[in-house]
Amino acid sequence: MDYYLLKIVALTVTASAIAIHLLIKVRKSGPANLPPGSLGLPVIGQTLGVLRAARANSGNRWIQDRVDIHGPVWKASVLCTPTVFLTGPAANKFIFFSSVLRARTPRSFRRIFGDKSIVDMHGEDHRRIRGALMEFLKPDMLKLYVGRVDGQVRRHLRENWRGRTTVRVLPLMKRLTFDVVSELLLGLETGAVRDALVEDFRRMVEGVFAVPVDLPFTTFRRSLEASRRARLLLEGITRDKKAMLGLGKASPSSDLITRLLSLTDGHGEQLLTDEEIVDNGMFALVAGHDTTSMLMASMVRHLASDPATLAAMVQEHEEIASNKAEGEALTWEDLSKMKLTWRVAQETLRIDPPFFGNVRTTLEDIEFDGYRIPKGWQVFWTAKVTHMDPRIFHEPAQFDPSRFESQSPVTPPCSFVAFGGGPRICPAIEFTKMETLVTMHYLVRHFRWMLCCNPVLSPLHGLPIELEHRTSLCIRPE
Repeated sequence: MDYYLLKIVALTVTASAIAIHLLIKVRKSGPANLPPGSLGLPVIGQTLGVLRAARANSGNRWIQDRVDIHGPVWKASVLCTPTVFLTGPAANKFIFFSSVLRARTPRSFRRIFGDKSIVDMHGEDHRRIRGALMEFLKPDMLKLYVGRVDGQVRRHLRENWRGRTTVRVLPLMKRLTFDVVSELLLGLETGAVRDALVEDFRRMVEGVFAVPVDLPFTTFRRSLEASRRARLLLEGITRDKKAMLGLGKASPSSDLITRLLSLTDGHGEQLLTDEEIVDNGMFALVAGHDTTSMLMASMVRHLASDPATLAAMVQEHEEIASNKAEGEALTWEDLSKMKLTWRVAQETLRIDPPFFGNVRTTLEDIEFDGYRIPKGWQVFWTAKVTHMDPRIFHEPAQFDPSRFESQSPVTPPCSFVAFGGGPRICPAIEFTKMETLVTMHYLVRHFRWMLCCNPVLSPLHGLPIELEHRTSLCIRPE
């Protein structure tokens, strides 16, 4: 054991010495007109501060504090890599459309979710995988799934909301969205396997915001172990569905996995490899359930403080329900009538973007706003700072869904970037919209709620609310 620990210490010291040497070299030999800011402590830089802020849901505050000091362009060191933070519409446009910036998730993320997902693919591979995913996520396909999402939402509300006086919204929304995506993406029915998978994905997400040290008893090690279990499950599901497709016992439109397996190239070969299907299934599960759950929980929080908007939403949904038979599922046409509800969702996404930010890597020395960014550095963009700029959105802290009644001709491009932008804009916008609209339809018609604590701090506690049931309505089983 002593020898094992000695080896670990020796490797750590060696790695630290190399990293310190590289950072000193960067500081001495780098261009003179680097962005303002500090690379921080040797090796770790500001990594611990970033991870703490992300876990505490205060990452946007961490960035804004530094924007207030340095301006819209500044540097730091994150995950042992010099990083330049860019903010504002012009910066967003530069990042989204630049050919010399390459999307790349941190190595720790790739170890957890795989390195063949759409976020880490480039060029023709990215176009091939995106095209395959869009075959499942395009509106013509999603129309087939509205009824299944409707059934999942009604089941969830019946089992987890009805009859309760208080609930914690965020964990419930996370479970609801996971149930929806695991059925539509994997074809996984309710049961013990799905329950085990949701727990593994919880551990995997925890690992994203943990120090990436693969040692026993660390959060990162538990995340990797959960990833291995989840991957084995998805690999088994992929093999089974491929066999069922071969026997004609499965439909290509059953779920995402069967859809991807059924796609072929110009030579009749499977368009995506099994590894690419598994990695993109892993990424789609976490992306599909984590961001949408944050959106819907934030909508609940904002509506609790805006009774006028909530009343207007109730009216919108009651009018839709009045033209349907009792217990009849929603349709795609019904969703198209929920215009106010989607404006509420857009305004929520503006104030509370569901993700911290995203990273690109420079392929060569580049220049932005008069500053040099060396080759190999990271460039980080975030939506929140742009969304809260009073020069773009009047009184940005005020919750005002009417902003999205029409696109303002004076709003600069790349100002509302909740879904990213450019060739890598989120492919699942319509999926997110469908899931959100169906959930809010049943939620606002069947429940009223009050916040149990400070709305600013409530997300840290899972957003606890007090429920009031509308007894004139009932949630029928699917």
